Amino acid sequence: MFQVRIHGRGGQGVVSAAEMLSSAAFLMGRHAQAFPSFGSERMGAPVMAFCRIDEREIRSREPVLAPNAIIIQDPTLLHQVDVFQGLDPAGYVLINSSRTLDELGVGDYLAAHGGLRARTLAATDLAQKYVGRAVPNVPLLGGFAAMSGLFDILAVIRAIREKFPGRLGELNVDAATAAFQVVTSDIAEEVARA
Repeated sequence: MFQVRIHGRGGQGVVSAAEMLSSAAFLMGRHAQAFPSFGSERMGAPVMAFCRIDEREIRSREPVLAPNAIIIQDPTLLHQVDVFQGLDPAGYVLINSSRTLDELGVGDYLAAHGGLRARTLAATDLAQKYVGRAVPNVPLLGGFAAMSGLFDILAVIRAIREKFPGRLGELNVDAATAAFQVVTSDIAEEVARA
């Protein structure tokens, strides 16, 4: 079973991100579930959402305590909440930021967990550019698809269109596609330098 925990703040589309990730997995023929964990349920409060993906039926409903991937929609949470708690040592970390991991103050911590695959993506900037709103959830899904290789970008696009039909959906598709291309290009450059 592959488990994802998404951290963000109320109003950033954390729950929608988990739902779209789950839908993308379902569209690829997998079993999936998504569900939120709320605190005070107010705008700006820390929020978590979870997504589980498996080849067989999923019966577990408890929060994801040992994630294979963590998506952080608000980098201010890095030093307020233990967002890395329980993370698989060979897991994925995607942080919404235009800053580097070192500039965010987590580079050394993540490097000490050698098998981790971690990166940042300026998802809020992409959302603002393509959608006209600073909601980073959809670009992060596109970036996560590129980073992990676990999701076909076409399944992510279909999930976005199901969640947001019409013009809003197409703007979000553009944002996710741009994020996918940014991360794919970054990975290609890293491989070429290696």
